[in-house]
Amino acid sequence: MTDTPSPPPSPTPSPPPLTNTQDELRVPITSNVKKFAMCAALNSCNLGFDIGVNTGTADLIQDSLDLSDTQLEIFIGSINIFGMVGALGASFVCDKYGRRSAFRFAAYLFIVGVFCTAVANSYEVLMMGRVLVGIGVGSGLAIDPLYIAEISPSAHRGNLVTWSELAINLGIVLGFISLLAYSPIEDDAQWRLMVATGNILPFVMIYLSLYVMPESPRWLVSQNKVEEATQVLRDLYPAGYDVASVVKEIKSSIEEEKLVEKNVGWDAIIWPTPAVRRMIVVGIGSAIAQQICGIDAIQYYLVEILEESGVDDTNERALWLILFSVLKFSFILVAAHLFDKKGRRPLFIFSLSGMILSLLVISFNFYGGASKGLTISGIAFYMSFFSIGMGPGAWLIPSEVFFISIRAKAMSMATFCNRVFAAIMASTVLTADNTIGFGSYFLILAIVCGICLAFFYFLVPETNNKHLEEMAHYFAEITNDHSIFELAKVDKVTDSDSKPIPASTAEMT
Repeated sequence: MTDTPSPPPSPTPSPPPLTNTQDELRVPITSNVKKFAMCAALNSCNLGFDIGVNTGTADLIQDSLDLSDTQLEIFIGSINIFGMVGALGASFVCDKYGRRSAFRFAAYLFIVGVFCTAVANSYEVLMMGRVLVGIGVGSGLAIDPLYIAEISPSAHRGNLVTWSELAINLGIVLGFISLLAYSPIEDDAQWRLMVATGNILPFVMIYLSLYVMPESPRWLVSQNKVEEATQVLRDLYPAGYDVASVVKEIKSSIEEEKLVEKNVGWDAIIWPTPAVRRMIVVGIGSAIAQQICGIDAIQYYLVEILEESGVDDTNERALWLILFSVLKFSFILVAAHLFDKKGRRPLFIFSLSGMILSLLVISFNFYGGASKGLTISGIAFYMSFFSIGMGPGAWLIPSEVFFISIRAKAMSMATFCNRVFAAIMASTVLTADNTIGFGSYFLILAIVCGICLAFFYFLVPETNNKHLEEMAHYFAEITNDHSIFELAKVDKVTDSDSKPIPASTAEMT
């Protein structure tokens, strides 16, 4: 009997190519995206390191250069003002010369500024360095999240953008660690070496931007370099992904932005209708609240606060500073998940309530003799409560209530107000201590947090899982102003931007 030959096996059908019409969550994050996002996030460590270093060196700089309290306050707080200048300059460099050039622009400024600061023998040279560091930091903060967003698949963009914010807090930890590492060195050399150490990361960023990181595909498309953009996208997306459709989306998005800019100017914000006015109050008020509750003021002057509480040993202070920064970093990670699960308002109320209690403990402790244990506990709880709500959440609200048609301008105003109040708060701490003492100062901060709590409770709506159309109806009903829907019509030019924004996209301080 002859064996009947078996039929040849059917070829296994190859899976259809991935396209952007499929569920975006099925598109994995490639190793290249993670690598380049990590490179960009590393740039944000510069600001965190500056905060950590200047927290530990403020009194050393003051003694070394014989600065008055007012001069020290201006030195510390002015970085926020100069940072705004840097952010404006970065937008020009980004658009004209590309994102990678903007990274190098920020790094060069930071390097020169750190050098001037480290070798300064006068207040004038010290402030010259501060100006350059501030502009460099502001430039970096503007470009980091932008670059990460432009190289990331949209479904994962929120989580990846938070890397730059987490890097800021990682930089703070590193700055505090440097205080411990250099503590055996003589005071004048110690603060100069700590400051100079900040030049390591900018040199790394120059190398990465030249030889590792690709140019943003969105910028390449805007410059009509479509072939280069397509090649970059092939490196960023999984094999087989329809990158031609991504290029098409980028082109469409650029055209839509031009249309929105043409149809909606500053008039909608400068002379707002009642509904838009309420929207602006909620969005910008949230950004201001983040700073007036005292985070920058406390963070920059932790050494002075601990010293007045009896923590005299430098190494012990450094260890507590590291603990505070680790707590802050850890609770930000927790908050990123809780905001989407529990909602915005509950965490704001929980956060501010805890901050009020913590500030009252610190205040009454200073009135009663400044026990070291109570001060440390109060600061630890304050940092934890801030990071689980007000830190990441204060930027969620403006990103979720502003229409796309006014979002860029309104977010610019919110950022400007946030930085101005950060500068004011950081530039008045020592004056307040000399005038009314830390006991009264922390009591005032507790009262301000109480006002912020009332603001969030009575004025700020729940935005979790709300589309912009739902927010439009909310503001229209609460103000009886239905003209807001005219702005909503402009927003219809794109459907993708009307989706709720995940908590992980929030800027974290």
